[in-house]
Amino acid sequence: MLQVRVTVDGVDHGCVTDEAPNVGFALVSDVAGEALAGATIRCGSYETATRDQINNSLEMELEPWSSYCVEVEAQGTSGERARGEAEFRTGRLGRAWTASWICDDAAEVPEKASPVPVTFRRRFTVADKPINRMWFEATAFGVYEAELDGKKVGNQYLAPGFTSYAHQLQYQTYELEGVNAGEHVLDFHVAGGWAVGAFTYGRKNKISADRQALLAELHIRYADGSEELIPTDTTWHVTQEGPYRAADLYDGEEYDATVALNDVAWRAASIEHPREVPLIVAAYGPPVRTFAPLEAKSCTKAASGEWVYDFGQNTAGVIRASIRGKRGQLVTFRHAEVLVDGELFTKPLRTAKAQATYRCRDGVQVYQPKLTYMGFRYVGMSGARPEDVEICVLPFHSDVGRIGSFSCSNPDINQLQSNIEWGGLSNFVEVPTDCPQRDEREGWTGDASVFARTACFNFDMDGFYRKWLRDMRSEQGRGGGIPMVVPKQGDPWPAMATSCWGDACVLVPWATYLSRGNRRVLEECYPMMKRFLKAADWWSHFLSVTPTGRAIWRWPFHFGDWCAPGEGVTDWVNKGKWVGTAYHAQSLDIVAQIAELLGYDDDATRYRARRDQVVRAYRKAFTDGKGRLRKKEFQTAYVLPLHFGMTEGAETHAMAENLEHLVRENGYRLSTGFTGTPYLLFALSDTGFVDAAYRVLLQEECPSWLYEVRAGATTIWERWDALRPDGSVNIGNLTGKDDDAGMVSFNHYANGAVGDWLYRRMVGLEPIEAGWYRFSVKPLPGGGITWAEAKTESPYGTVFARWEIVEASFMLEVHVPVSCAAVISLPNEETCEVGSGVHRFKVAWEESAHE
Repeated sequence: MLQVRVTVDGVDHGCVTDEAPNVGFALVSDVAGEALAGATIRCGSYETATRDQINNSLEMELEPWSSYCVEVEAQGTSGERARGEAEFRTGRLGRAWTASWICDDAAEVPEKASPVPVTFRRRFTVADKPINRMWFEATAFGVYEAELDGKKVGNQYLAPGFTSYAHQLQYQTYELEGVNAGEHVLDFHVAGGWAVGAFTYGRKNKISADRQALLAELHIRYADGSEELIPTDTTWHVTQEGPYRAADLYDGEEYDATVALNDVAWRAASIEHPREVPLIVAAYGPPVRTFAPLEAKSCTKAASGEWVYDFGQNTAGVIRASIRGKRGQLVTFRHAEVLVDGELFTKPLRTAKAQATYRCRDGVQVYQPKLTYMGFRYVGMSGARPEDVEICVLPFHSDVGRIGSFSCSNPDINQLQSNIEWGGLSNFVEVPTDCPQRDEREGWTGDASVFARTACFNFDMDGFYRKWLRDMRSEQGRGGGIPMVVPKQGDPWPAMATSCWGDACVLVPWATYLSRGNRRVLEECYPMMKRFLKAADWWSHFLSVTPTGRAIWRWPFHFGDWCAPGEGVTDWVNKGKWVGTAYHAQSLDIVAQIAELLGYDDDATRYRARRDQVVRAYRKAFTDGKGRLRKKEFQTAYVLPLHFGMTEGAETHAMAENLEHLVRENGYRLSTGFTGTPYLLFALSDTGFVDAAYRVLLQEECPSWLYEVRAGATTIWERWDALRPDGSVNIGNLTGKDDDAGMVSFNHYANGAVGDWLYRRMVGLEPIEAGWYRFSVKPLPGGGITWAEAKTESPYGTVFARWEIVEASFMLEVHVPVSCAAVISLPNEETCEVGSGVHRFKVAWEESAHE
């Protein structure tokens, strides 16, 4: 039986858009080999035929504030037919706001600090007659929480989200259902957030606005056709005396439950004229939400007297506490990733306080911070007894759907996979942050570059990355450079062309496209990619006179082999020309493929020719022409050309042997930094050194992934030795000052990019055509692992593979979605191509033949 599952802009419900949405659909069938023969998409009077299940832009006339139903009627090659549908709403579609920006013009914002939250209020009356629809739209400079009659509206946090505020600002639409006739109160609590509050490790504030400001419209549409519009204007009231006494992204939140909003002093709101004039559009990225709670594993009393809760999992989020308290009682919750001698160790937070304080009213009450978030595993509580408090943790991240999984016979590798997942989710809070705990939490581009393919296997990153890439395009420098962090939002780094970090403009959209098959991400980002490659070429020519020199990318700056173990910043940066040149070649190769896909054949030819020049230059400048590095040997300088396909013939084998030698001489421990680590195992296994790859993966001594696992890690660390074997914390001193907490994060996902090797090599799942329309299954057993499996939900359906070694047999099971095909490669070198359905294979297995 054929079934159709329809999505609009990647979601099956809740889409609100100001742009022509994209319709996709997956088919489910129990008929082996089933595929799409053709489909018709209908929406009102609009109708179009298609054979594309992913890229169907709904190019029709849309009306604002309207609801639409999309129907897809599909026919399979078996002759079966089926229908499916989904709904979406339009937002304002560019209609001008009747509302005005409002503020509290008496509000003051101290230097290097976040302002006191302000509360805006509007009383309104609902007529005693049937309501057809009631909703409001809102945005802010700052972050806001909306309440109707004292209850939270919606389930989103930190709205309107983090964007490049000078260019675009999201607004949210909230449906209000079941509202009775009579008087009601609409409140907005607005904190400084990213726009006004303290941000970056330099504690800059008022980056995008001088004070918090709100823009909102409440719509009431009655069944009799009459409508009422209540916009923000001077009829609204404002106070700084609300229950939120402080809110800061780094420092946390202070909440006073003894405050009753009906009893505080209110004054008329003022009209604000923001200095930024962004395009205000319906939210186009997934909202931040809370997820299934984590319960405490233990509660102990530290020597300091603080009660310490261990939740067993490092995460980003907030606490939720049910407190039996007395009026005026102050309860403080502090947060940290690690303990030292049973006490919270907060030095790695640098200037961030990461605490929440709650002043009680009488009786049992529930507190959950709403205008901030923290990164932590441990919570220290003071001011209350554990018997009077029930506490849990609510993980907190953008609503990227979990679509992938991996497991195998090795429990340590399974824990590594868990660490990868939690590390990714903890850093997907509006933008791909570097870490969720200290005074940073910025959208570092390098981390996103290397982790993108791993992220896209585990999570539906299409909407999240496209939102972030929109900001990247907005903030690209005039010369083509990409900011080190996006949105830049007060960061001191200039927008310059730099390898890996800048290559995010290529690597992230490419990973997204391969995973979800959405051509829009390539079409949107292609001009940005071209400008970036032009900048990389310009800097490669800078101060160079020879043909070879003009293809070596040295200037203006590269992070190089960032965070390579056993070295410091100077060592990492000094490897920049090796890293820069190799990444340049890789991006040229990818953009050539993208140009071809988009029909820019001349561009594709030009980029391939330039790539050939860069590849030849790397080999001439850095190697002896026979596969050995000259002057300086380090793992990453072998890894990158091997994985990026920059070598050929005997040179490849020699370079692989030299890499394996370096790895073996180092006790099968890696010495790669952020830029090389994601590809180390690929470079070994793809050149015949499968055993070496597994020995590095399974290494338990520092530096290694399993060293972290054995040390109790539940996320990925920034530094391999963040926790030393003696249990002490390496605070990563970078300046030589005793009070410098440098850089040490226990939730820093970049090195979790090894997940890509687990899925693409150990299990063998790899897309050949975008969206997994055609994929390969080529398992690579080793390391004593007896079974492994992985799956990901593609736009077409579930892609799954599992292999198992039982006695003298190797067994493989593969699930292929409707319309898709898989190329199967078995360990005995047999290959075949199969269509949709469940396929099982069994061949003889000799352990010795695969050692």
